[in-house]
Amino acid sequence: MTVIDTRDQTEYKLSSWSLAELLPEPSPDVIAERIAEVEAAVVELEAERSLLSPTMTAESLFGVVRQYERLVERLTVLDAYGSLWFSSDTQSRGAQSYRNRLKQLITGWYNRILFFELWWKGLQDDEADALLPTRAEHSDYRHFLESLRRLKPYTLNERSEQIVNLKDANGISGVLTLYSMLTNRLEFHLEVDGETQTLTRDSLMSHAFSPDPQRRGAAYRELYRVYENEATILAQIYIHRVRDWESENLEIRGFSTPISVRNVLNDVPDASVQVLLEVVRENAPLFRRYFHLKAGWLGLDRLRRYDLYAPLASSDKEIPYRDAVSSVLGTFGRFHPSFSNLARRVFDDEHIDSEIRKGKRGGAFCSTVLPRMTPWVLVNYTGRVRDVATLAHELGHAIHSMLACGHSVLTQHPSLPLAETASVFSEMLMTDRLLQEEQDPLTRREILATFVDDIYATVLRQAYFVLFELSAHDAIRQGASLDELNEMYMDNLREQFADSIELPDEFQYEWLSIPHIFQTPFYCYAYSFGQLLVLALYRRFLEEGEAFKPSYLKMLSYGGSARPEVILAEAGIDIADPEFWRGGFQVVEERIRELEAIEV
Repeated sequence: MTVIDTRDQTEYKLSSWSLAELLPEPSPDVIAERIAEVEAAVVELEAERSLLSPTMTAESLFGVVRQYERLVERLTVLDAYGSLWFSSDTQSRGAQSYRNRLKQLITGWYNRILFFELWWKGLQDDEADALLPTRAEHSDYRHFLESLRRLKPYTLNERSEQIVNLKDANGISGVLTLYSMLTNRLEFHLEVDGETQTLTRDSLMSHAFSPDPQRRGAAYRELYRVYENEATILAQIYIHRVRDWESENLEIRGFSTPISVRNVLNDVPDASVQVLLEVVRENAPLFRRYFHLKAGWLGLDRLRRYDLYAPLASSDKEIPYRDAVSSVLGTFGRFHPSFSNLARRVFDDEHIDSEIRKGKRGGAFCSTVLPRMTPWVLVNYTGRVRDVATLAHELGHAIHSMLACGHSVLTQHPSLPLAETASVFSEMLMTDRLLQEEQDPLTRREILATFVDDIYATVLRQAYFVLFELSAHDAIRQGASLDELNEMYMDNLREQFADSIELPDEFQYEWLSIPHIFQTPFYCYAYSFGQLLVLALYRRFLEEGEAFKPSYLKMLSYGGSARPEVILAEAGIDIADPEFWRGGFQVVEERIRELEAIEV
């Protein structure tokens, strides 16, 4: 299998990123200057408070929103610097100190300007309608203001909102920072070729994709041995996370269910999310069928959970980073020149952190700060074929942001379920290209199997995380212990896999190792949503070819400047229709049939 694109001979090297565009250096003088600039902008906005009135003109309101926007830009830059610095080195005392100081300051500033959002949400509908901007060039501000009013039923009075902000900054946010610090400092030990190595989590889990079944098992056992040692502390963090979520959002704000908080923030109806989860659940047997096939290819009666992502190829191939980057950029260019040109900006601007380092945050993400800035991308590149897909995925996020750069900082970010539209599509472009260029049956089987593995990880696994969260929130409300939560998680895995997978006991600790469950409750259905949406879009691309691209680029260029239902309606998609979601699974079944038909 080759992933080299000879059209781009740039010598891409593993690197850390530069944050100089956000802050030239974190010196006391520079930080003090930026803080003073924000303080002056806060005071300027506070001066507008007495002018806010239902009888003010729409033009006057527009002026206040512009001031608010400029202030949010300044706050976002200061906050992003701390977040990205901390992600690149979670053990840095300087990063921790800066981040903690800024969290306190930003909380204070937001509390002082909270009056604007609360005043706007408190208006009667007819009063708000009369003040909404009507000019086309102000459409971003209109959407921003309309979105704020969606949260009106769950908004408290000003003093209560200020107290909640202080509570979050000094309470649950600090607890979640401890979770990040604790889990990112963990070290793992694995014997490789007769030598015991000390590894980060990402380096350890690269061995979960090894062709050696003993090494795969050893990697997973070591991962959960370490997490079991920390289980009591991590479970307490989660229990307090859930209690805080429930107390604030259900008891105080009045949301109907724990997941409805996320749904409202995502601007997706509860019923549509419920339909999505039900359709995913009913399609679990499709993946069990695939796991039985994979067991046969590996010469096993049944897959162990250790073998879920086992490669079918006989070699543990390593892809040099420079080749991976060239391949991704070349694939993007074949789809559309703007895709490769925008992705290349991430490298040209030194906005990518790709090397493995102790203390660096695990996993991968793309951080969009301001519309005029190239996004920052973090990956932990270990040379696996899957790392190439991860690189394409995160660069897809960056492309999405840059296509939406014409919007305000208030509306550039797409809603969470649409945030995966470009990233997953980019992964599929990579897979499709490899399949087009490969004729060898064994290699084609490997590519297709990797595709189905990834679909499982992005759709079924993520949806079942959310199903576990739903059960866990209810159980913690009833006083559940760590042992009870572990058993619930094993029941969750048993439902997913039935008799297709052998489940070792140590996987009861897996949920403790999933950051999204802690940091962003119910986040994970966005992956399922995005993947199934992209499967439908990709099928349309294969059918329509060049005619598909303008509408797809338009969809991405919206960012978050319109409601998801409006953006998707333009594409003829109804997310409340179970058949739409089932259509995504039809694509998966087609790939499984291709696998069944390959003779090797």
